[in-house]
Amino acid sequence: MKKNVFLLLLLAVSLTLAGKEPKYIFLFIGDGMATPQRMIADEFSRKTGKGQLVINTLPFHATTRTSSANNLVTDSAAAATAIACGTKTNNGMLGVDPAQKRLTSVAEEARDKGRKVGIVTSVTLNHATPAGFYGHRKSRSQAYDLGLDLVASHFDFFAGDGISKHDRGPKSIYDLAKEAGYTITSGREEMKALKPGKKAIAIAASRSSAMPYDIDRDPACPSLAEMTEKAIEMLSNSPKGFFLMVEGGSIDWAGHSNEAAANLFEVLALDQAVKAAMKFYEKHPDETLIVVTGDHETGGMTMGFAGTGYAIYMERLALQKHSSVKFHRLLAKALKAKPDMTFEEVKPLLAENYGFIFDSKEKHPMNITAKELQLLQDAFAAKKLPQTANIIMSGKAGIGWTSGSHTALPVLTTAIGAGAENFTGFIDNTDIAKKLKDLL
Repeated sequence: MKKNVFLLLLLAVSLTLAGKEPKYIFLFIGDGMATPQRMIADEFSRKTGKGQLVINTLPFHATTRTSSANNLVTDSAAAATAIACGTKTNNGMLGVDPAQKRLTSVAEEARDKGRKVGIVTSVTLNHATPAGFYGHRKSRSQAYDLGLDLVASHFDFFAGDGISKHDRGPKSIYDLAKEAGYTITSGREEMKALKPGKKAIAIAASRSSAMPYDIDRDPACPSLAEMTEKAIEMLSNSPKGFFLMVEGGSIDWAGHSNEAAANLFEVLALDQAVKAAMKFYEKHPDETLIVVTGDHETGGMTMGFAGTGYAIYMERLALQKHSSVKFHRLLAKALKAKPDMTFEEVKPLLAENYGFIFDSKEKHPMNITAKELQLLQDAFAAKKLPQTANIIMSGKAGIGWTSGSHTALPVLTTAIGAGAENFTGFIDNTDIAKKLKDLL
């Protein structure tokens, strides 16, 4: 009852703010996140006693088309360009139109109008989505050149999984960033010690190790929510306000590998980051806009699987302890210690990580059937055990997959705050940038 009253109050505030120009703009992008990913994570959150996702409570919402200029199924580069710049481009291109004409992003417009700008992501900072807000290259594969664009953007704060291929040019991107006045930190503690007033690049883990899935996160590595909180701290002293883009980038990777548990935990991590923005919104309701969207859907994820009939058991995904990436490492370590390890000896690892039950005479939903056992044995022999374990785990939770790639499913955009009423109906991904630019 209290929650419903709170949501009604938020809606009332948002309606009151219709037409007002936001001083503080938050744009959250779930890479690979469409309605299925949001709803699966939402159901998991409800069933595990944590309630509805904040991203699904925002009062204004729009169904959003995601196609690129040359394909109904977009890649992240073209989608980022559309969301950031308001113009369709070809798959693979960043910050330029199909004729390679340079485009201007909403982040660059915000910077040019005197606002501070921040970019936060759970993947590398020169990956497609974050680079769409500052990069201008004909190919997303130009990682070093996109690193140059990052430094040249003069945005105020970056946080994420470092800069890939930073040393593939005549000078390291990190060295160039330092020369441009950026402070560079590694890990949670160094990031927390940053003080507002200086430009900074906060590397979540270290230059030599990747930021893990949230299900595997090391305490020394900041969460997406913590990086968002730091970004707010670093940007909010701007008299003209700020623009902050936060990406949940690993949702896409978990979608590509059809890994339900890692996927939903990445969506939950993004939701926690939005909660950090909501705390700021509650202090500045008449000046803040929060928009949450996805760049495309990945994996053809569905809420429903023939093996479980009409039932869905999201809560079973809580039995999985690690992502398949970490499980693969654990398995490799075990095989290195004992190269002749048999499948029988691998069973305890599967049971511990996925909650699978082998050789039980008692009825239990996590029992491995004869068919599933054969699939796991064949996968172990083919050195594809993590992938097959993912599929079986999804099936037991009632989740289906149709692809290991992107799909053309529309995504859901939700919003709250000053100007949020612009994000309703059926819109194109380019409309997000256009509406944000108008609000600037």
